[in-house]
Amino acid sequence: MEMDASGWVVTAFAVLITGISKSGLGGSLGGLAVPFMSMWISPRDAVAVMLPILIAMDMVGIRAWRGKAAWDELRVLIPAALGGIALGSVAFGVMSDRMVVGALGLISVLFAVDRLLRRGKGLGQEPGASVPRLWAGFCGAGAGFTSTLSHAGGPPLLIYLLGRGLPRERFVATTVFFFAAINLAKLPFYLSLDLFSRDTLMMSLLLLPLVPLGVWLGMRLLARIPERPFFLFSTAALGLSGAKLLWDAIG
Repeated sequence: MEMDASGWVVTAFAVLITGISKSGLGGSLGGLAVPFMSMWISPRDAVAVMLPILIAMDMVGIRAWRGKAAWDELRVLIPAALGGIALGSVAFGVMSDRMVVGALGLISVLFAVDRLLRRGKGLGQEPGASVPRLWAGFCGAGAGFTSTLSHAGGPPLLIYLLGRGLPRERFVATTVFFFAAINLAKLPFYLSLDLFSRDTLMMSLLLLPLVPLGVWLGMRLLARIPERPFFLFSTAALGLSGAKLLWDAIG
């Protein structure tokens, strides 16, 4: 597993963006690292490299956002995501990643366009408003499934949370705790699939120093963005990440 200098630069940038996104933008751009890295190494190696890095980011994020997550949402989302992880592990290497990524990208783009076109009134429900439990479970399972295949669990989760009207900090804290749970849950499945190697673990270790920097930058960014622009930007980022997934599927 070898990368040239440009590969290392792009990979380091992708890891940094992932840290900023997870701690400041609700994970809306967190799915970009694996596609970027896959330009130089195999997708299987890319997901293996990123998982220890994501877990490290989650541990830092939990410390920073302790006590601020919406546990009423997480109690529905996390069990559903565990089912999605199990399905994703079965599907890994069996079904076409391109079909999964393409469907996810299309749904994300359509959702983001709809939200942005309804700027003044459609960015979210009132906090605590009733929502079909089936819809919450579907989004949680979708996040677990796509996260297992390519660490691209952000779009399904954001599709759900952007409709819940949570305050900005509660929104981000909820995504941090959600991904902390499912990334740890993915670890035994990845071990059983024999995805880790000496090379992937060494690469993860070399990239780990970027974790605290990315998380710190994300929290600084969050503190400077007013509430409404934050949700507009997160919605736009969801659309852009969906477009990237769609492009990967049809390219």
